[in-house]
Amino acid sequence: MTIPPLSNEQRLEARHAATEARRKRAQVKQGLRTGELSLAQVLDLAEADDVIAHTKVVDTLKSLPRVGAVRAEKIMTRLDIAPNRRLRGLGKHQIAALIEEFGRAPDQA
Repeated sequence: MTIPPLSNEQRLEARHAATEARRKRAQVKQGLRTGELSLAQVLDLAEADDVIAHTKVVDTLKSLPRVGAVRAEKIMTRLDIAPNRRLRGLGKHQIAALIEEFGRAPDQA
């Protein structure tokens, strides 16, 4: 089974859609970094938004203040979250544990 070739117009639309998705994910991660968004808010967004839902959990955690690659990996291991898991793939217990870990509201510093 071969994939049918895309027309130039279809290829351009796909490229544009991918660029918009990356831009949207970057905005959400920036919101986490600055404290505009809490992890709970991002998890709520992921339920309704397919673009946000496809963000990797590890990338989302690393966007939080004071969370780097090592701390994100330790948290994910402790909460039994696979390294390649995306936000939409989290179970209700994993979501509750992440919210417990990082709180509900953005930091009011």
